Amino acid sequence: MARRKCVVCGSKQWHKEPSSGLVACSEGHILQNYRNETNEADDMNTTHVLRRRRLKTGREKKKARGGADPKLYHGARGRYHYFQCQQLILRRQINELRALWNLPPEFEAICRDLWALHLSLLPTPPSPEPYIHAQELRGEASGSTGNLSAILAQNHRPEASKPDLDPDSSVSTTTKQHDDDPELAAMLRENSTASSSSEDEDEGEGGAGTADNPNAQPRKHRGPGSRRKYEAPSSTVAVLALACWVLRVPAMYLDFIRLIQSYDLTYLDPLRFLPAEMLRHLTKHSVQALSPPFPPTTLTLHSLTSRLAKLAGARYGIHVPEANAAPMLWRVTKYMGGTPVLYSLTKRLSGVLSLPLTAHRSMAPGLEVAKKRDPESHIYDDVPPEVALLAATIVVLKMVYGLDGSARTADADDDPACALPRLDDYLAHLRAMEDEEAGETGELFGAANNRSVAAFDDASVDAYLAFCEKALLGPRDEGTGRLAEFFPLEKREALSAGKPDRRAEARVLHAGKVSHEGNGNRPGEHYPVFSARDVLGTLPQPLGLVVARGARWVGVPEAHVGGVVEKYERRFVRWWQTDRRRSRGGGSAPT
Repeated sequence: MARRKCVVCGSKQWHKEPSSGLVACSEGHILQNYRNETNEADDMNTTHVLRRRRLKTGREKKKARGGADPKLYHGARGRYHYFQCQQLILRRQINELRALWNLPPEFEAICRDLWALHLSLLPTPPSPEPYIHAQELRGEASGSTGNLSAILAQNHRPEASKPDLDPDSSVSTTTKQHDDDPELAAMLRENSTASSSSEDEDEGEGGAGTADNPNAQPRKHRGPGSRRKYEAPSSTVAVLALACWVLRVPAMYLDFIRLIQSYDLTYLDPLRFLPAEMLRHLTKHSVQALSPPFPPTTLTLHSLTSRLAKLAGARYGIHVPEANAAPMLWRVTKYMGGTPVLYSLTKRLSGVLSLPLTAHRSMAPGLEVAKKRDPESHIYDDVPPEVALLAATIVVLKMVYGLDGSARTADADDDPACALPRLDDYLAHLRAMEDEEAGETGELFGAANNRSVAAFDDASVDAYLAFCEKALLGPRDEGTGRLAEFFPLEKREALSAGKPDRRAEARVLHAGKVSHEGNGNRPGEHYPVFSARDVLGTLPQPLGLVVARGARWVGVPEAHVGGVVEKYERRFVRWWQTDRRRSRGGGSAPT
């Protein structure tokens, strides 16, 4: 029950006079209609005992003290601290990538700007740090933090939080206190909002809640894991990838994944590189969010990178150039065991198919719309550039070899198939490359390799021990402290199995022969198109070998590569039919 007010002055503070027993307020006004009855029990058997009726003192109930650690940050402050940790990890990743790839100093500046854009383009951008943002609003110096903290502490005193069920008096008191200083009222309101947001924090995102943003969409209306995906540690790798796009570095997403798997790029278990002053404020959910168990996938990184590039262009007018396709295509050709002839044929086919090499398909020119039902873009136009170039390479290989179990023989000396190796030699070359790469350190200790340690030889065991030392203890250095000053450790090279020299044994690949007999199928005839929706179907053994190797190199599932290849094949068939109709009609055929 609320404490009654004095009818004269409105005070709620009462005390009892020791001499007269009357109840008076803080100003001395006597409380009317007050009785103090005392019943004394006599010597007879009676149930009546001493009973007093007095005004309730209105003692405040003791608040239940929770077991929360005051050092842990929650709510808006915890979310801000979460992104601070991500930013520190990003700075370490930038330094590591510059040292590994010999990138220019501009790479760090570009990453810094892209990180700022990423934070501003989040579905729920992080609120500014409460204390620093409040100082900026008031225009105070940095030394006035203590005064602001004292004001906030005074505002949250126990006397200020006594129960009051009278809404009119509460509103009038608050308005009377803050009418003189509206900026202080705004700061206190912001601090109250930040404190209350800890109850609705997002546990999976390291304390990222929606209470600090009243315009944020409720979680039940949001897609599952959408905000968690954009705020995950993989977003820092997406910033690095987009910076490589801007500098036209021919890097693939799997290059970052391999660096992460080899612990050359900080991503797995990054908390050991954060200072203790930052770790002490992380909740268990923030620690879990900052420590992903596995590296991100190629499709996840491309989704984050393309989203950032699209929003940066739509909102801020930032143009991201196309991917550096020439060296990337040569990497695809070289990994698939191809020759410069295969490179030129794939380049020609990519131009015919109009493969988009932009970070997002909306940044590429749209298709020519002749009818209302014509689409403005093709399906699978949003795939990573390396996947698109790989699919075009597989289409060229199917045109030349068929890869369906039936031999293809050229009947003209000027056929490009005559400059490519024979099918048997080419497949043997691919299998030999698979065996050589299986012994490399990166493939040997990768997440996709299930090889047992018992099957390792001596060199592989040494490499495995060196890898475990780097993964568990971090990079070795001379150490810090007084012990390292007087007894420095000697630097030694880490043991490794080394990479096999592929040029040690040169393979002779014989060129295809020309048959003038006219028997059999020529390259490009009886071209089979396999449906990617047929989950129960099996690919021919030659085609399965090529698709599996390509999918493993770009880091996407084989079914995804098969779907892209099928769409490109059907797109090429439509282009071929249009070309033939224009040739018969006397129109200008496409070049």
